[in-house]
Amino acid sequence: MSEIKFETGNGEPAAFNLYDEGRKIGEMIVEINGTDLTVYHTEVDEDQSGKGYAGQLLASMVNYVRAHNLKVIPLCPYVHAQFKRHPDLYGDIWNRTAE
Repeated sequence: MSEIKFETGNGEPAAFNLYDEGRKIGEMIVEINGTDLTVYHTEVDEDQSGKGYAGQLLASMVNYVRAHNLKVIPLCPYVHAQFKRHPDLYGDIWNRTAE
């Protein structure tokens, strides 16, 4: 069973990390600055592709952003594409002024 943890510190960039049975198989690298959360990169191990894990990372990030009243700067191509494709789902949290 997979789980996603938001982790910061230890000299690593902040990230939503995806684990499957204790093994890290994906990550979404982010940075929080004031009321903005910038998403830089989303990656899932190649052998795990097609299982919806990137979508799970996206959902976790969106839930976190809404819970903490943040806006998203989607520099990551995957997240940016999802925001453009589904403005009805993400328009409320998309910081378009920062692009």
